[in-house]
Amino acid sequence: MMTTILLAGSLLLAPPSTLKLKTLLNSLSRDSISEQLAFYELYPNTPEGQQALTQAFALLGNPHTNLAVGSSLIQLINKQPYEEVTEIPEEHLTAIEQFSNHLGNRKLKGHSANSEEEVLALNSEEIDLARGLFLSQLGTTPKALHQIRIYESIIDLMALQIYASLGNRPATPEQKISAINTFIFEKLGFRFPPHSRYAKDIDLYTFLPSVLDSRRGVCLGVSTLYMCIAQRLDLKLEMITPPGHIYVRYRDGDKIINIETTARGINLDSDVYLGINTRSLKQRNVKEVIGTTHFNQASTYWLKEEYEKALAAYHIAEKYMGNDFLVKELMAYNYILSGNETEGRKLLELVRHHLPDDLVYKETMADDILDGYADKDAIKYVFIEVDETRESIERKKDKLEEMVNAHPKFRSGLFQLATAWLQLHRDGEALEVLKRYHELDPNNPTAEYYLAVLYGERLDYNQAWKHLNHAEKLLQARNHESKILKKLHKELSLCCPETLHTLGGKS
Repeated sequence: MMTTILLAGSLLLAPPSTLKLKTLLNSLSRDSISEQLAFYELYPNTPEGQQALTQAFALLGNPHTNLAVGSSLIQLINKQPYEEVTEIPEEHLTAIEQFSNHLGNRKLKGHSANSEEEVLALNSEEIDLARGLFLSQLGTTPKALHQIRIYESIIDLMALQIYASLGNRPATPEQKISAINTFIFEKLGFRFPPHSRYAKDIDLYTFLPSVLDSRRGVCLGVSTLYMCIAQRLDLKLEMITPPGHIYVRYRDGDKIINIETTARGINLDSDVYLGINTRSLKQRNVKEVIGTTHFNQASTYWLKEEYEKALAAYHIAEKYMGNDFLVKELMAYNYILSGNETEGRKLLELVRHHLPDDLVYKETMADDILDGYADKDAIKYVFIEVDETRESIERKKDKLEEMVNAHPKFRSGLFQLATAWLQLHRDGEALEVLKRYHELDPNNPTAEYYLAVLYGERLDYNQAWKHLNHAEKLLQARNHESKILKKLHKELSLCCPETLHTLGGKS
């Protein structure tokens, strides 16, 4: 489309001849709605311009649409990032909605929902994800409902453009995935925002309206858009949530296509998302996906120390995510930080013995608080946000050092402190902290892995094998294997075969 616009722009230097207009019209991609509309926008009063608009209408499914609708289509389809949509006339919005009546999400009960309560009452498979997200994020005032119609029309038109790129013919799931990737990542340029932006205002890159407005989104923001488009294309996808991340997956029996929305939709092997402590990949249903957007918003309020707002966001998330133990645990910390220690401790008692099925090892923060090994300040220091700068890591390290000196049995604090030392490339200090941690808790496989690596780097292979073998046993007890541990096992074997270690040999 850029080539077309540049060529058309050059023709503005002088009135283009009919021959030039026809040549330019014929050079447009026949399946590109946006190119046809861009041509019409440049030459609206020419027969060729009106022909381009008619061709755009034909690609949308109705070549006989009133030409006046073209101006609204141009606003919604060729809208640039952060460009505000001016008022769309009601009759134009209705016409655009009629283009989309055949899309897959129209078959869902949730497409006609007009309140959050209606969405919550539905089974997850009946929910129109975009409608559910917009109702929970924008509300139900007349102005909000009109905004919802405009945002839904933008997504509808995305889906219709993807259908047009597929020739408006039936397509395989693989073809649809490829077409979505090309459209949102290459044509529209959706990208992951810079860390300095999303760390401060993650909700701006999580909530669907903001993602559509900016074409920038964190993993959750772009993944929800991807799912909304997929529902319209009758493409059944799953939302997968490894710890601290979210991505989209297509699955048909043993066939799996992972769609990494932070990397332009590339298909990464599922093992990439597993780790030492992550033994399986958690799948979220559509209702839970809506909840995760409020879960992310709560973290923003938390970082700003607006604990009451964080709690309100967690309560909204809880409505969609049900009996989610992580939501309860994080709510507990915010209750404690806001001064309501009674409610916080009550929630921590509910979660302290829960080991998530997808993990090998349960975090000990709840136990540390309940057992008196940490206090309110400990929660603040463990959850201090760091960015890519050394200064932010050092600030967190200094606070954690203060805390573990005051609370020497604070296991979560010690582990976080060791991690900070590792991030600062201060392996000697990290090793000393991990040794203290191991004395208190030898059951964290990630800590045992770190110890094995650090001892191996110091050529203390007996200690390296000791901690690696222990980590492997911890994983075996949870029926998990880790490529990371296997790699370390192989590397250690090259330096000091395990048989020598077992026999007490030295290397």
